[in-house]
Amino acid sequence: MSKIILITGGQRSGKSSHAERLALSLSDNPVYVATAHVWDEEFRERVRRHQERRGPQWTNIEEEKYLSRHDLTGRVAVIDCVTLWLTNFFFENQDVDKTLQAVKEEFDRFTARDATYIFVTNEIGSGGVSVDAVQRRFTDLQGWMNQYIASRADEVILMVSGIPFRP
Repeated sequence: MSKIILITGGQRSGKSSHAERLALSLSDNPVYVATAHVWDEEFRERVRRHQERRGPQWTNIEEEKYLSRHDLTGRVAVIDCVTLWLTNFFFENQDVDKTLQAVKEEFDRFTARDATYIFVTNEIGSGGVSVDAVQRRFTDLQGWMNQYIASRADEVILMVSGIPFRP
């Protein structure tokens, strides 16, 4: 039976570190699914440093969009992060409704397999309303997807200044 944990919070709130510690407490060999698109050499180096920091006990998967390509049955996986994953879909057409539908379907395909999924996401709407229309649409998309994942999650953790809060 699958288990879904959503870890949310602001930028640099400790979400990823908490997700990694949680995964290691549940498995000796967890999976780290990185959803970032590597834009340039500086970012490529950042990815390399993160992989090195996690160490050899982690299985690292780089997947920008189609998480369901990877069968993680029986594994514990950190998916970091929903915001970057959504970005990869959203910038194809910037249509919130189409993107939300596509990402919900991909989420459902991915989490249909029995595994423990620890999703890391951002509360980007907590920082105020953007003056940019595209950013407002993306913020709406992010909020709706966070709600969708939370509605299916067995546990939701809000990170604030490195401290986990469970509703």
